[in-house]
Amino acid sequence: MRILIDADGCPVVDIAIRTAQKHGLEAVIFCDFAHVYDRAGARTVTTSVGADSVDFALVNQVKQGDIVVTQDYGLAAMCLARRAIAVNQNGQVYTDENISGLLHVRHISQKARRAGGRVKGSPKRTAEQNAAFERAIEALIAEHGGGAKPQ
Repeated sequence: MRILIDADGCPVVDIAIRTAQKHGLEAVIFCDFAHVYDRAGARTVTTSVGADSVDFALVNQVKQGDIVVTQDYGLAAMCLARRAIAVNQNGQVYTDENISGLLHVRHISQKARRAGGRVKGSPKRTAEQNAAFERAIEALIAEHGGGAKPQ
């Protein structure tokens, strides 16, 4: 088990790396040249700038049982198809049961934007959201038997 992080626009990179280290797991950050992340305790994979280049690089490396941190529903769906575990920055675990509905909402939002409509953005991030993410990733590691015992 590894923790793979879709780092472009991800507010929980440091929490994910810290959790990986705590459990003796490898953390891998995926980003493009426009958003280079270099963090101690993680390996960084940098791709060319382009639509979905980071997503495809991550999907090509994900393995069954890896935990993927992403807010991208499309990437989450591809990771689920490879039997990985996907979670967003707020601790929501993507599943075969909820991904279709999430992709449908994304499609409706894209249609509204193309038609000139506006979709409300996310509110300012809170400490509670960070805590929810940390609880979720800890639970996923425990549930799927990954890593060494916490230090």
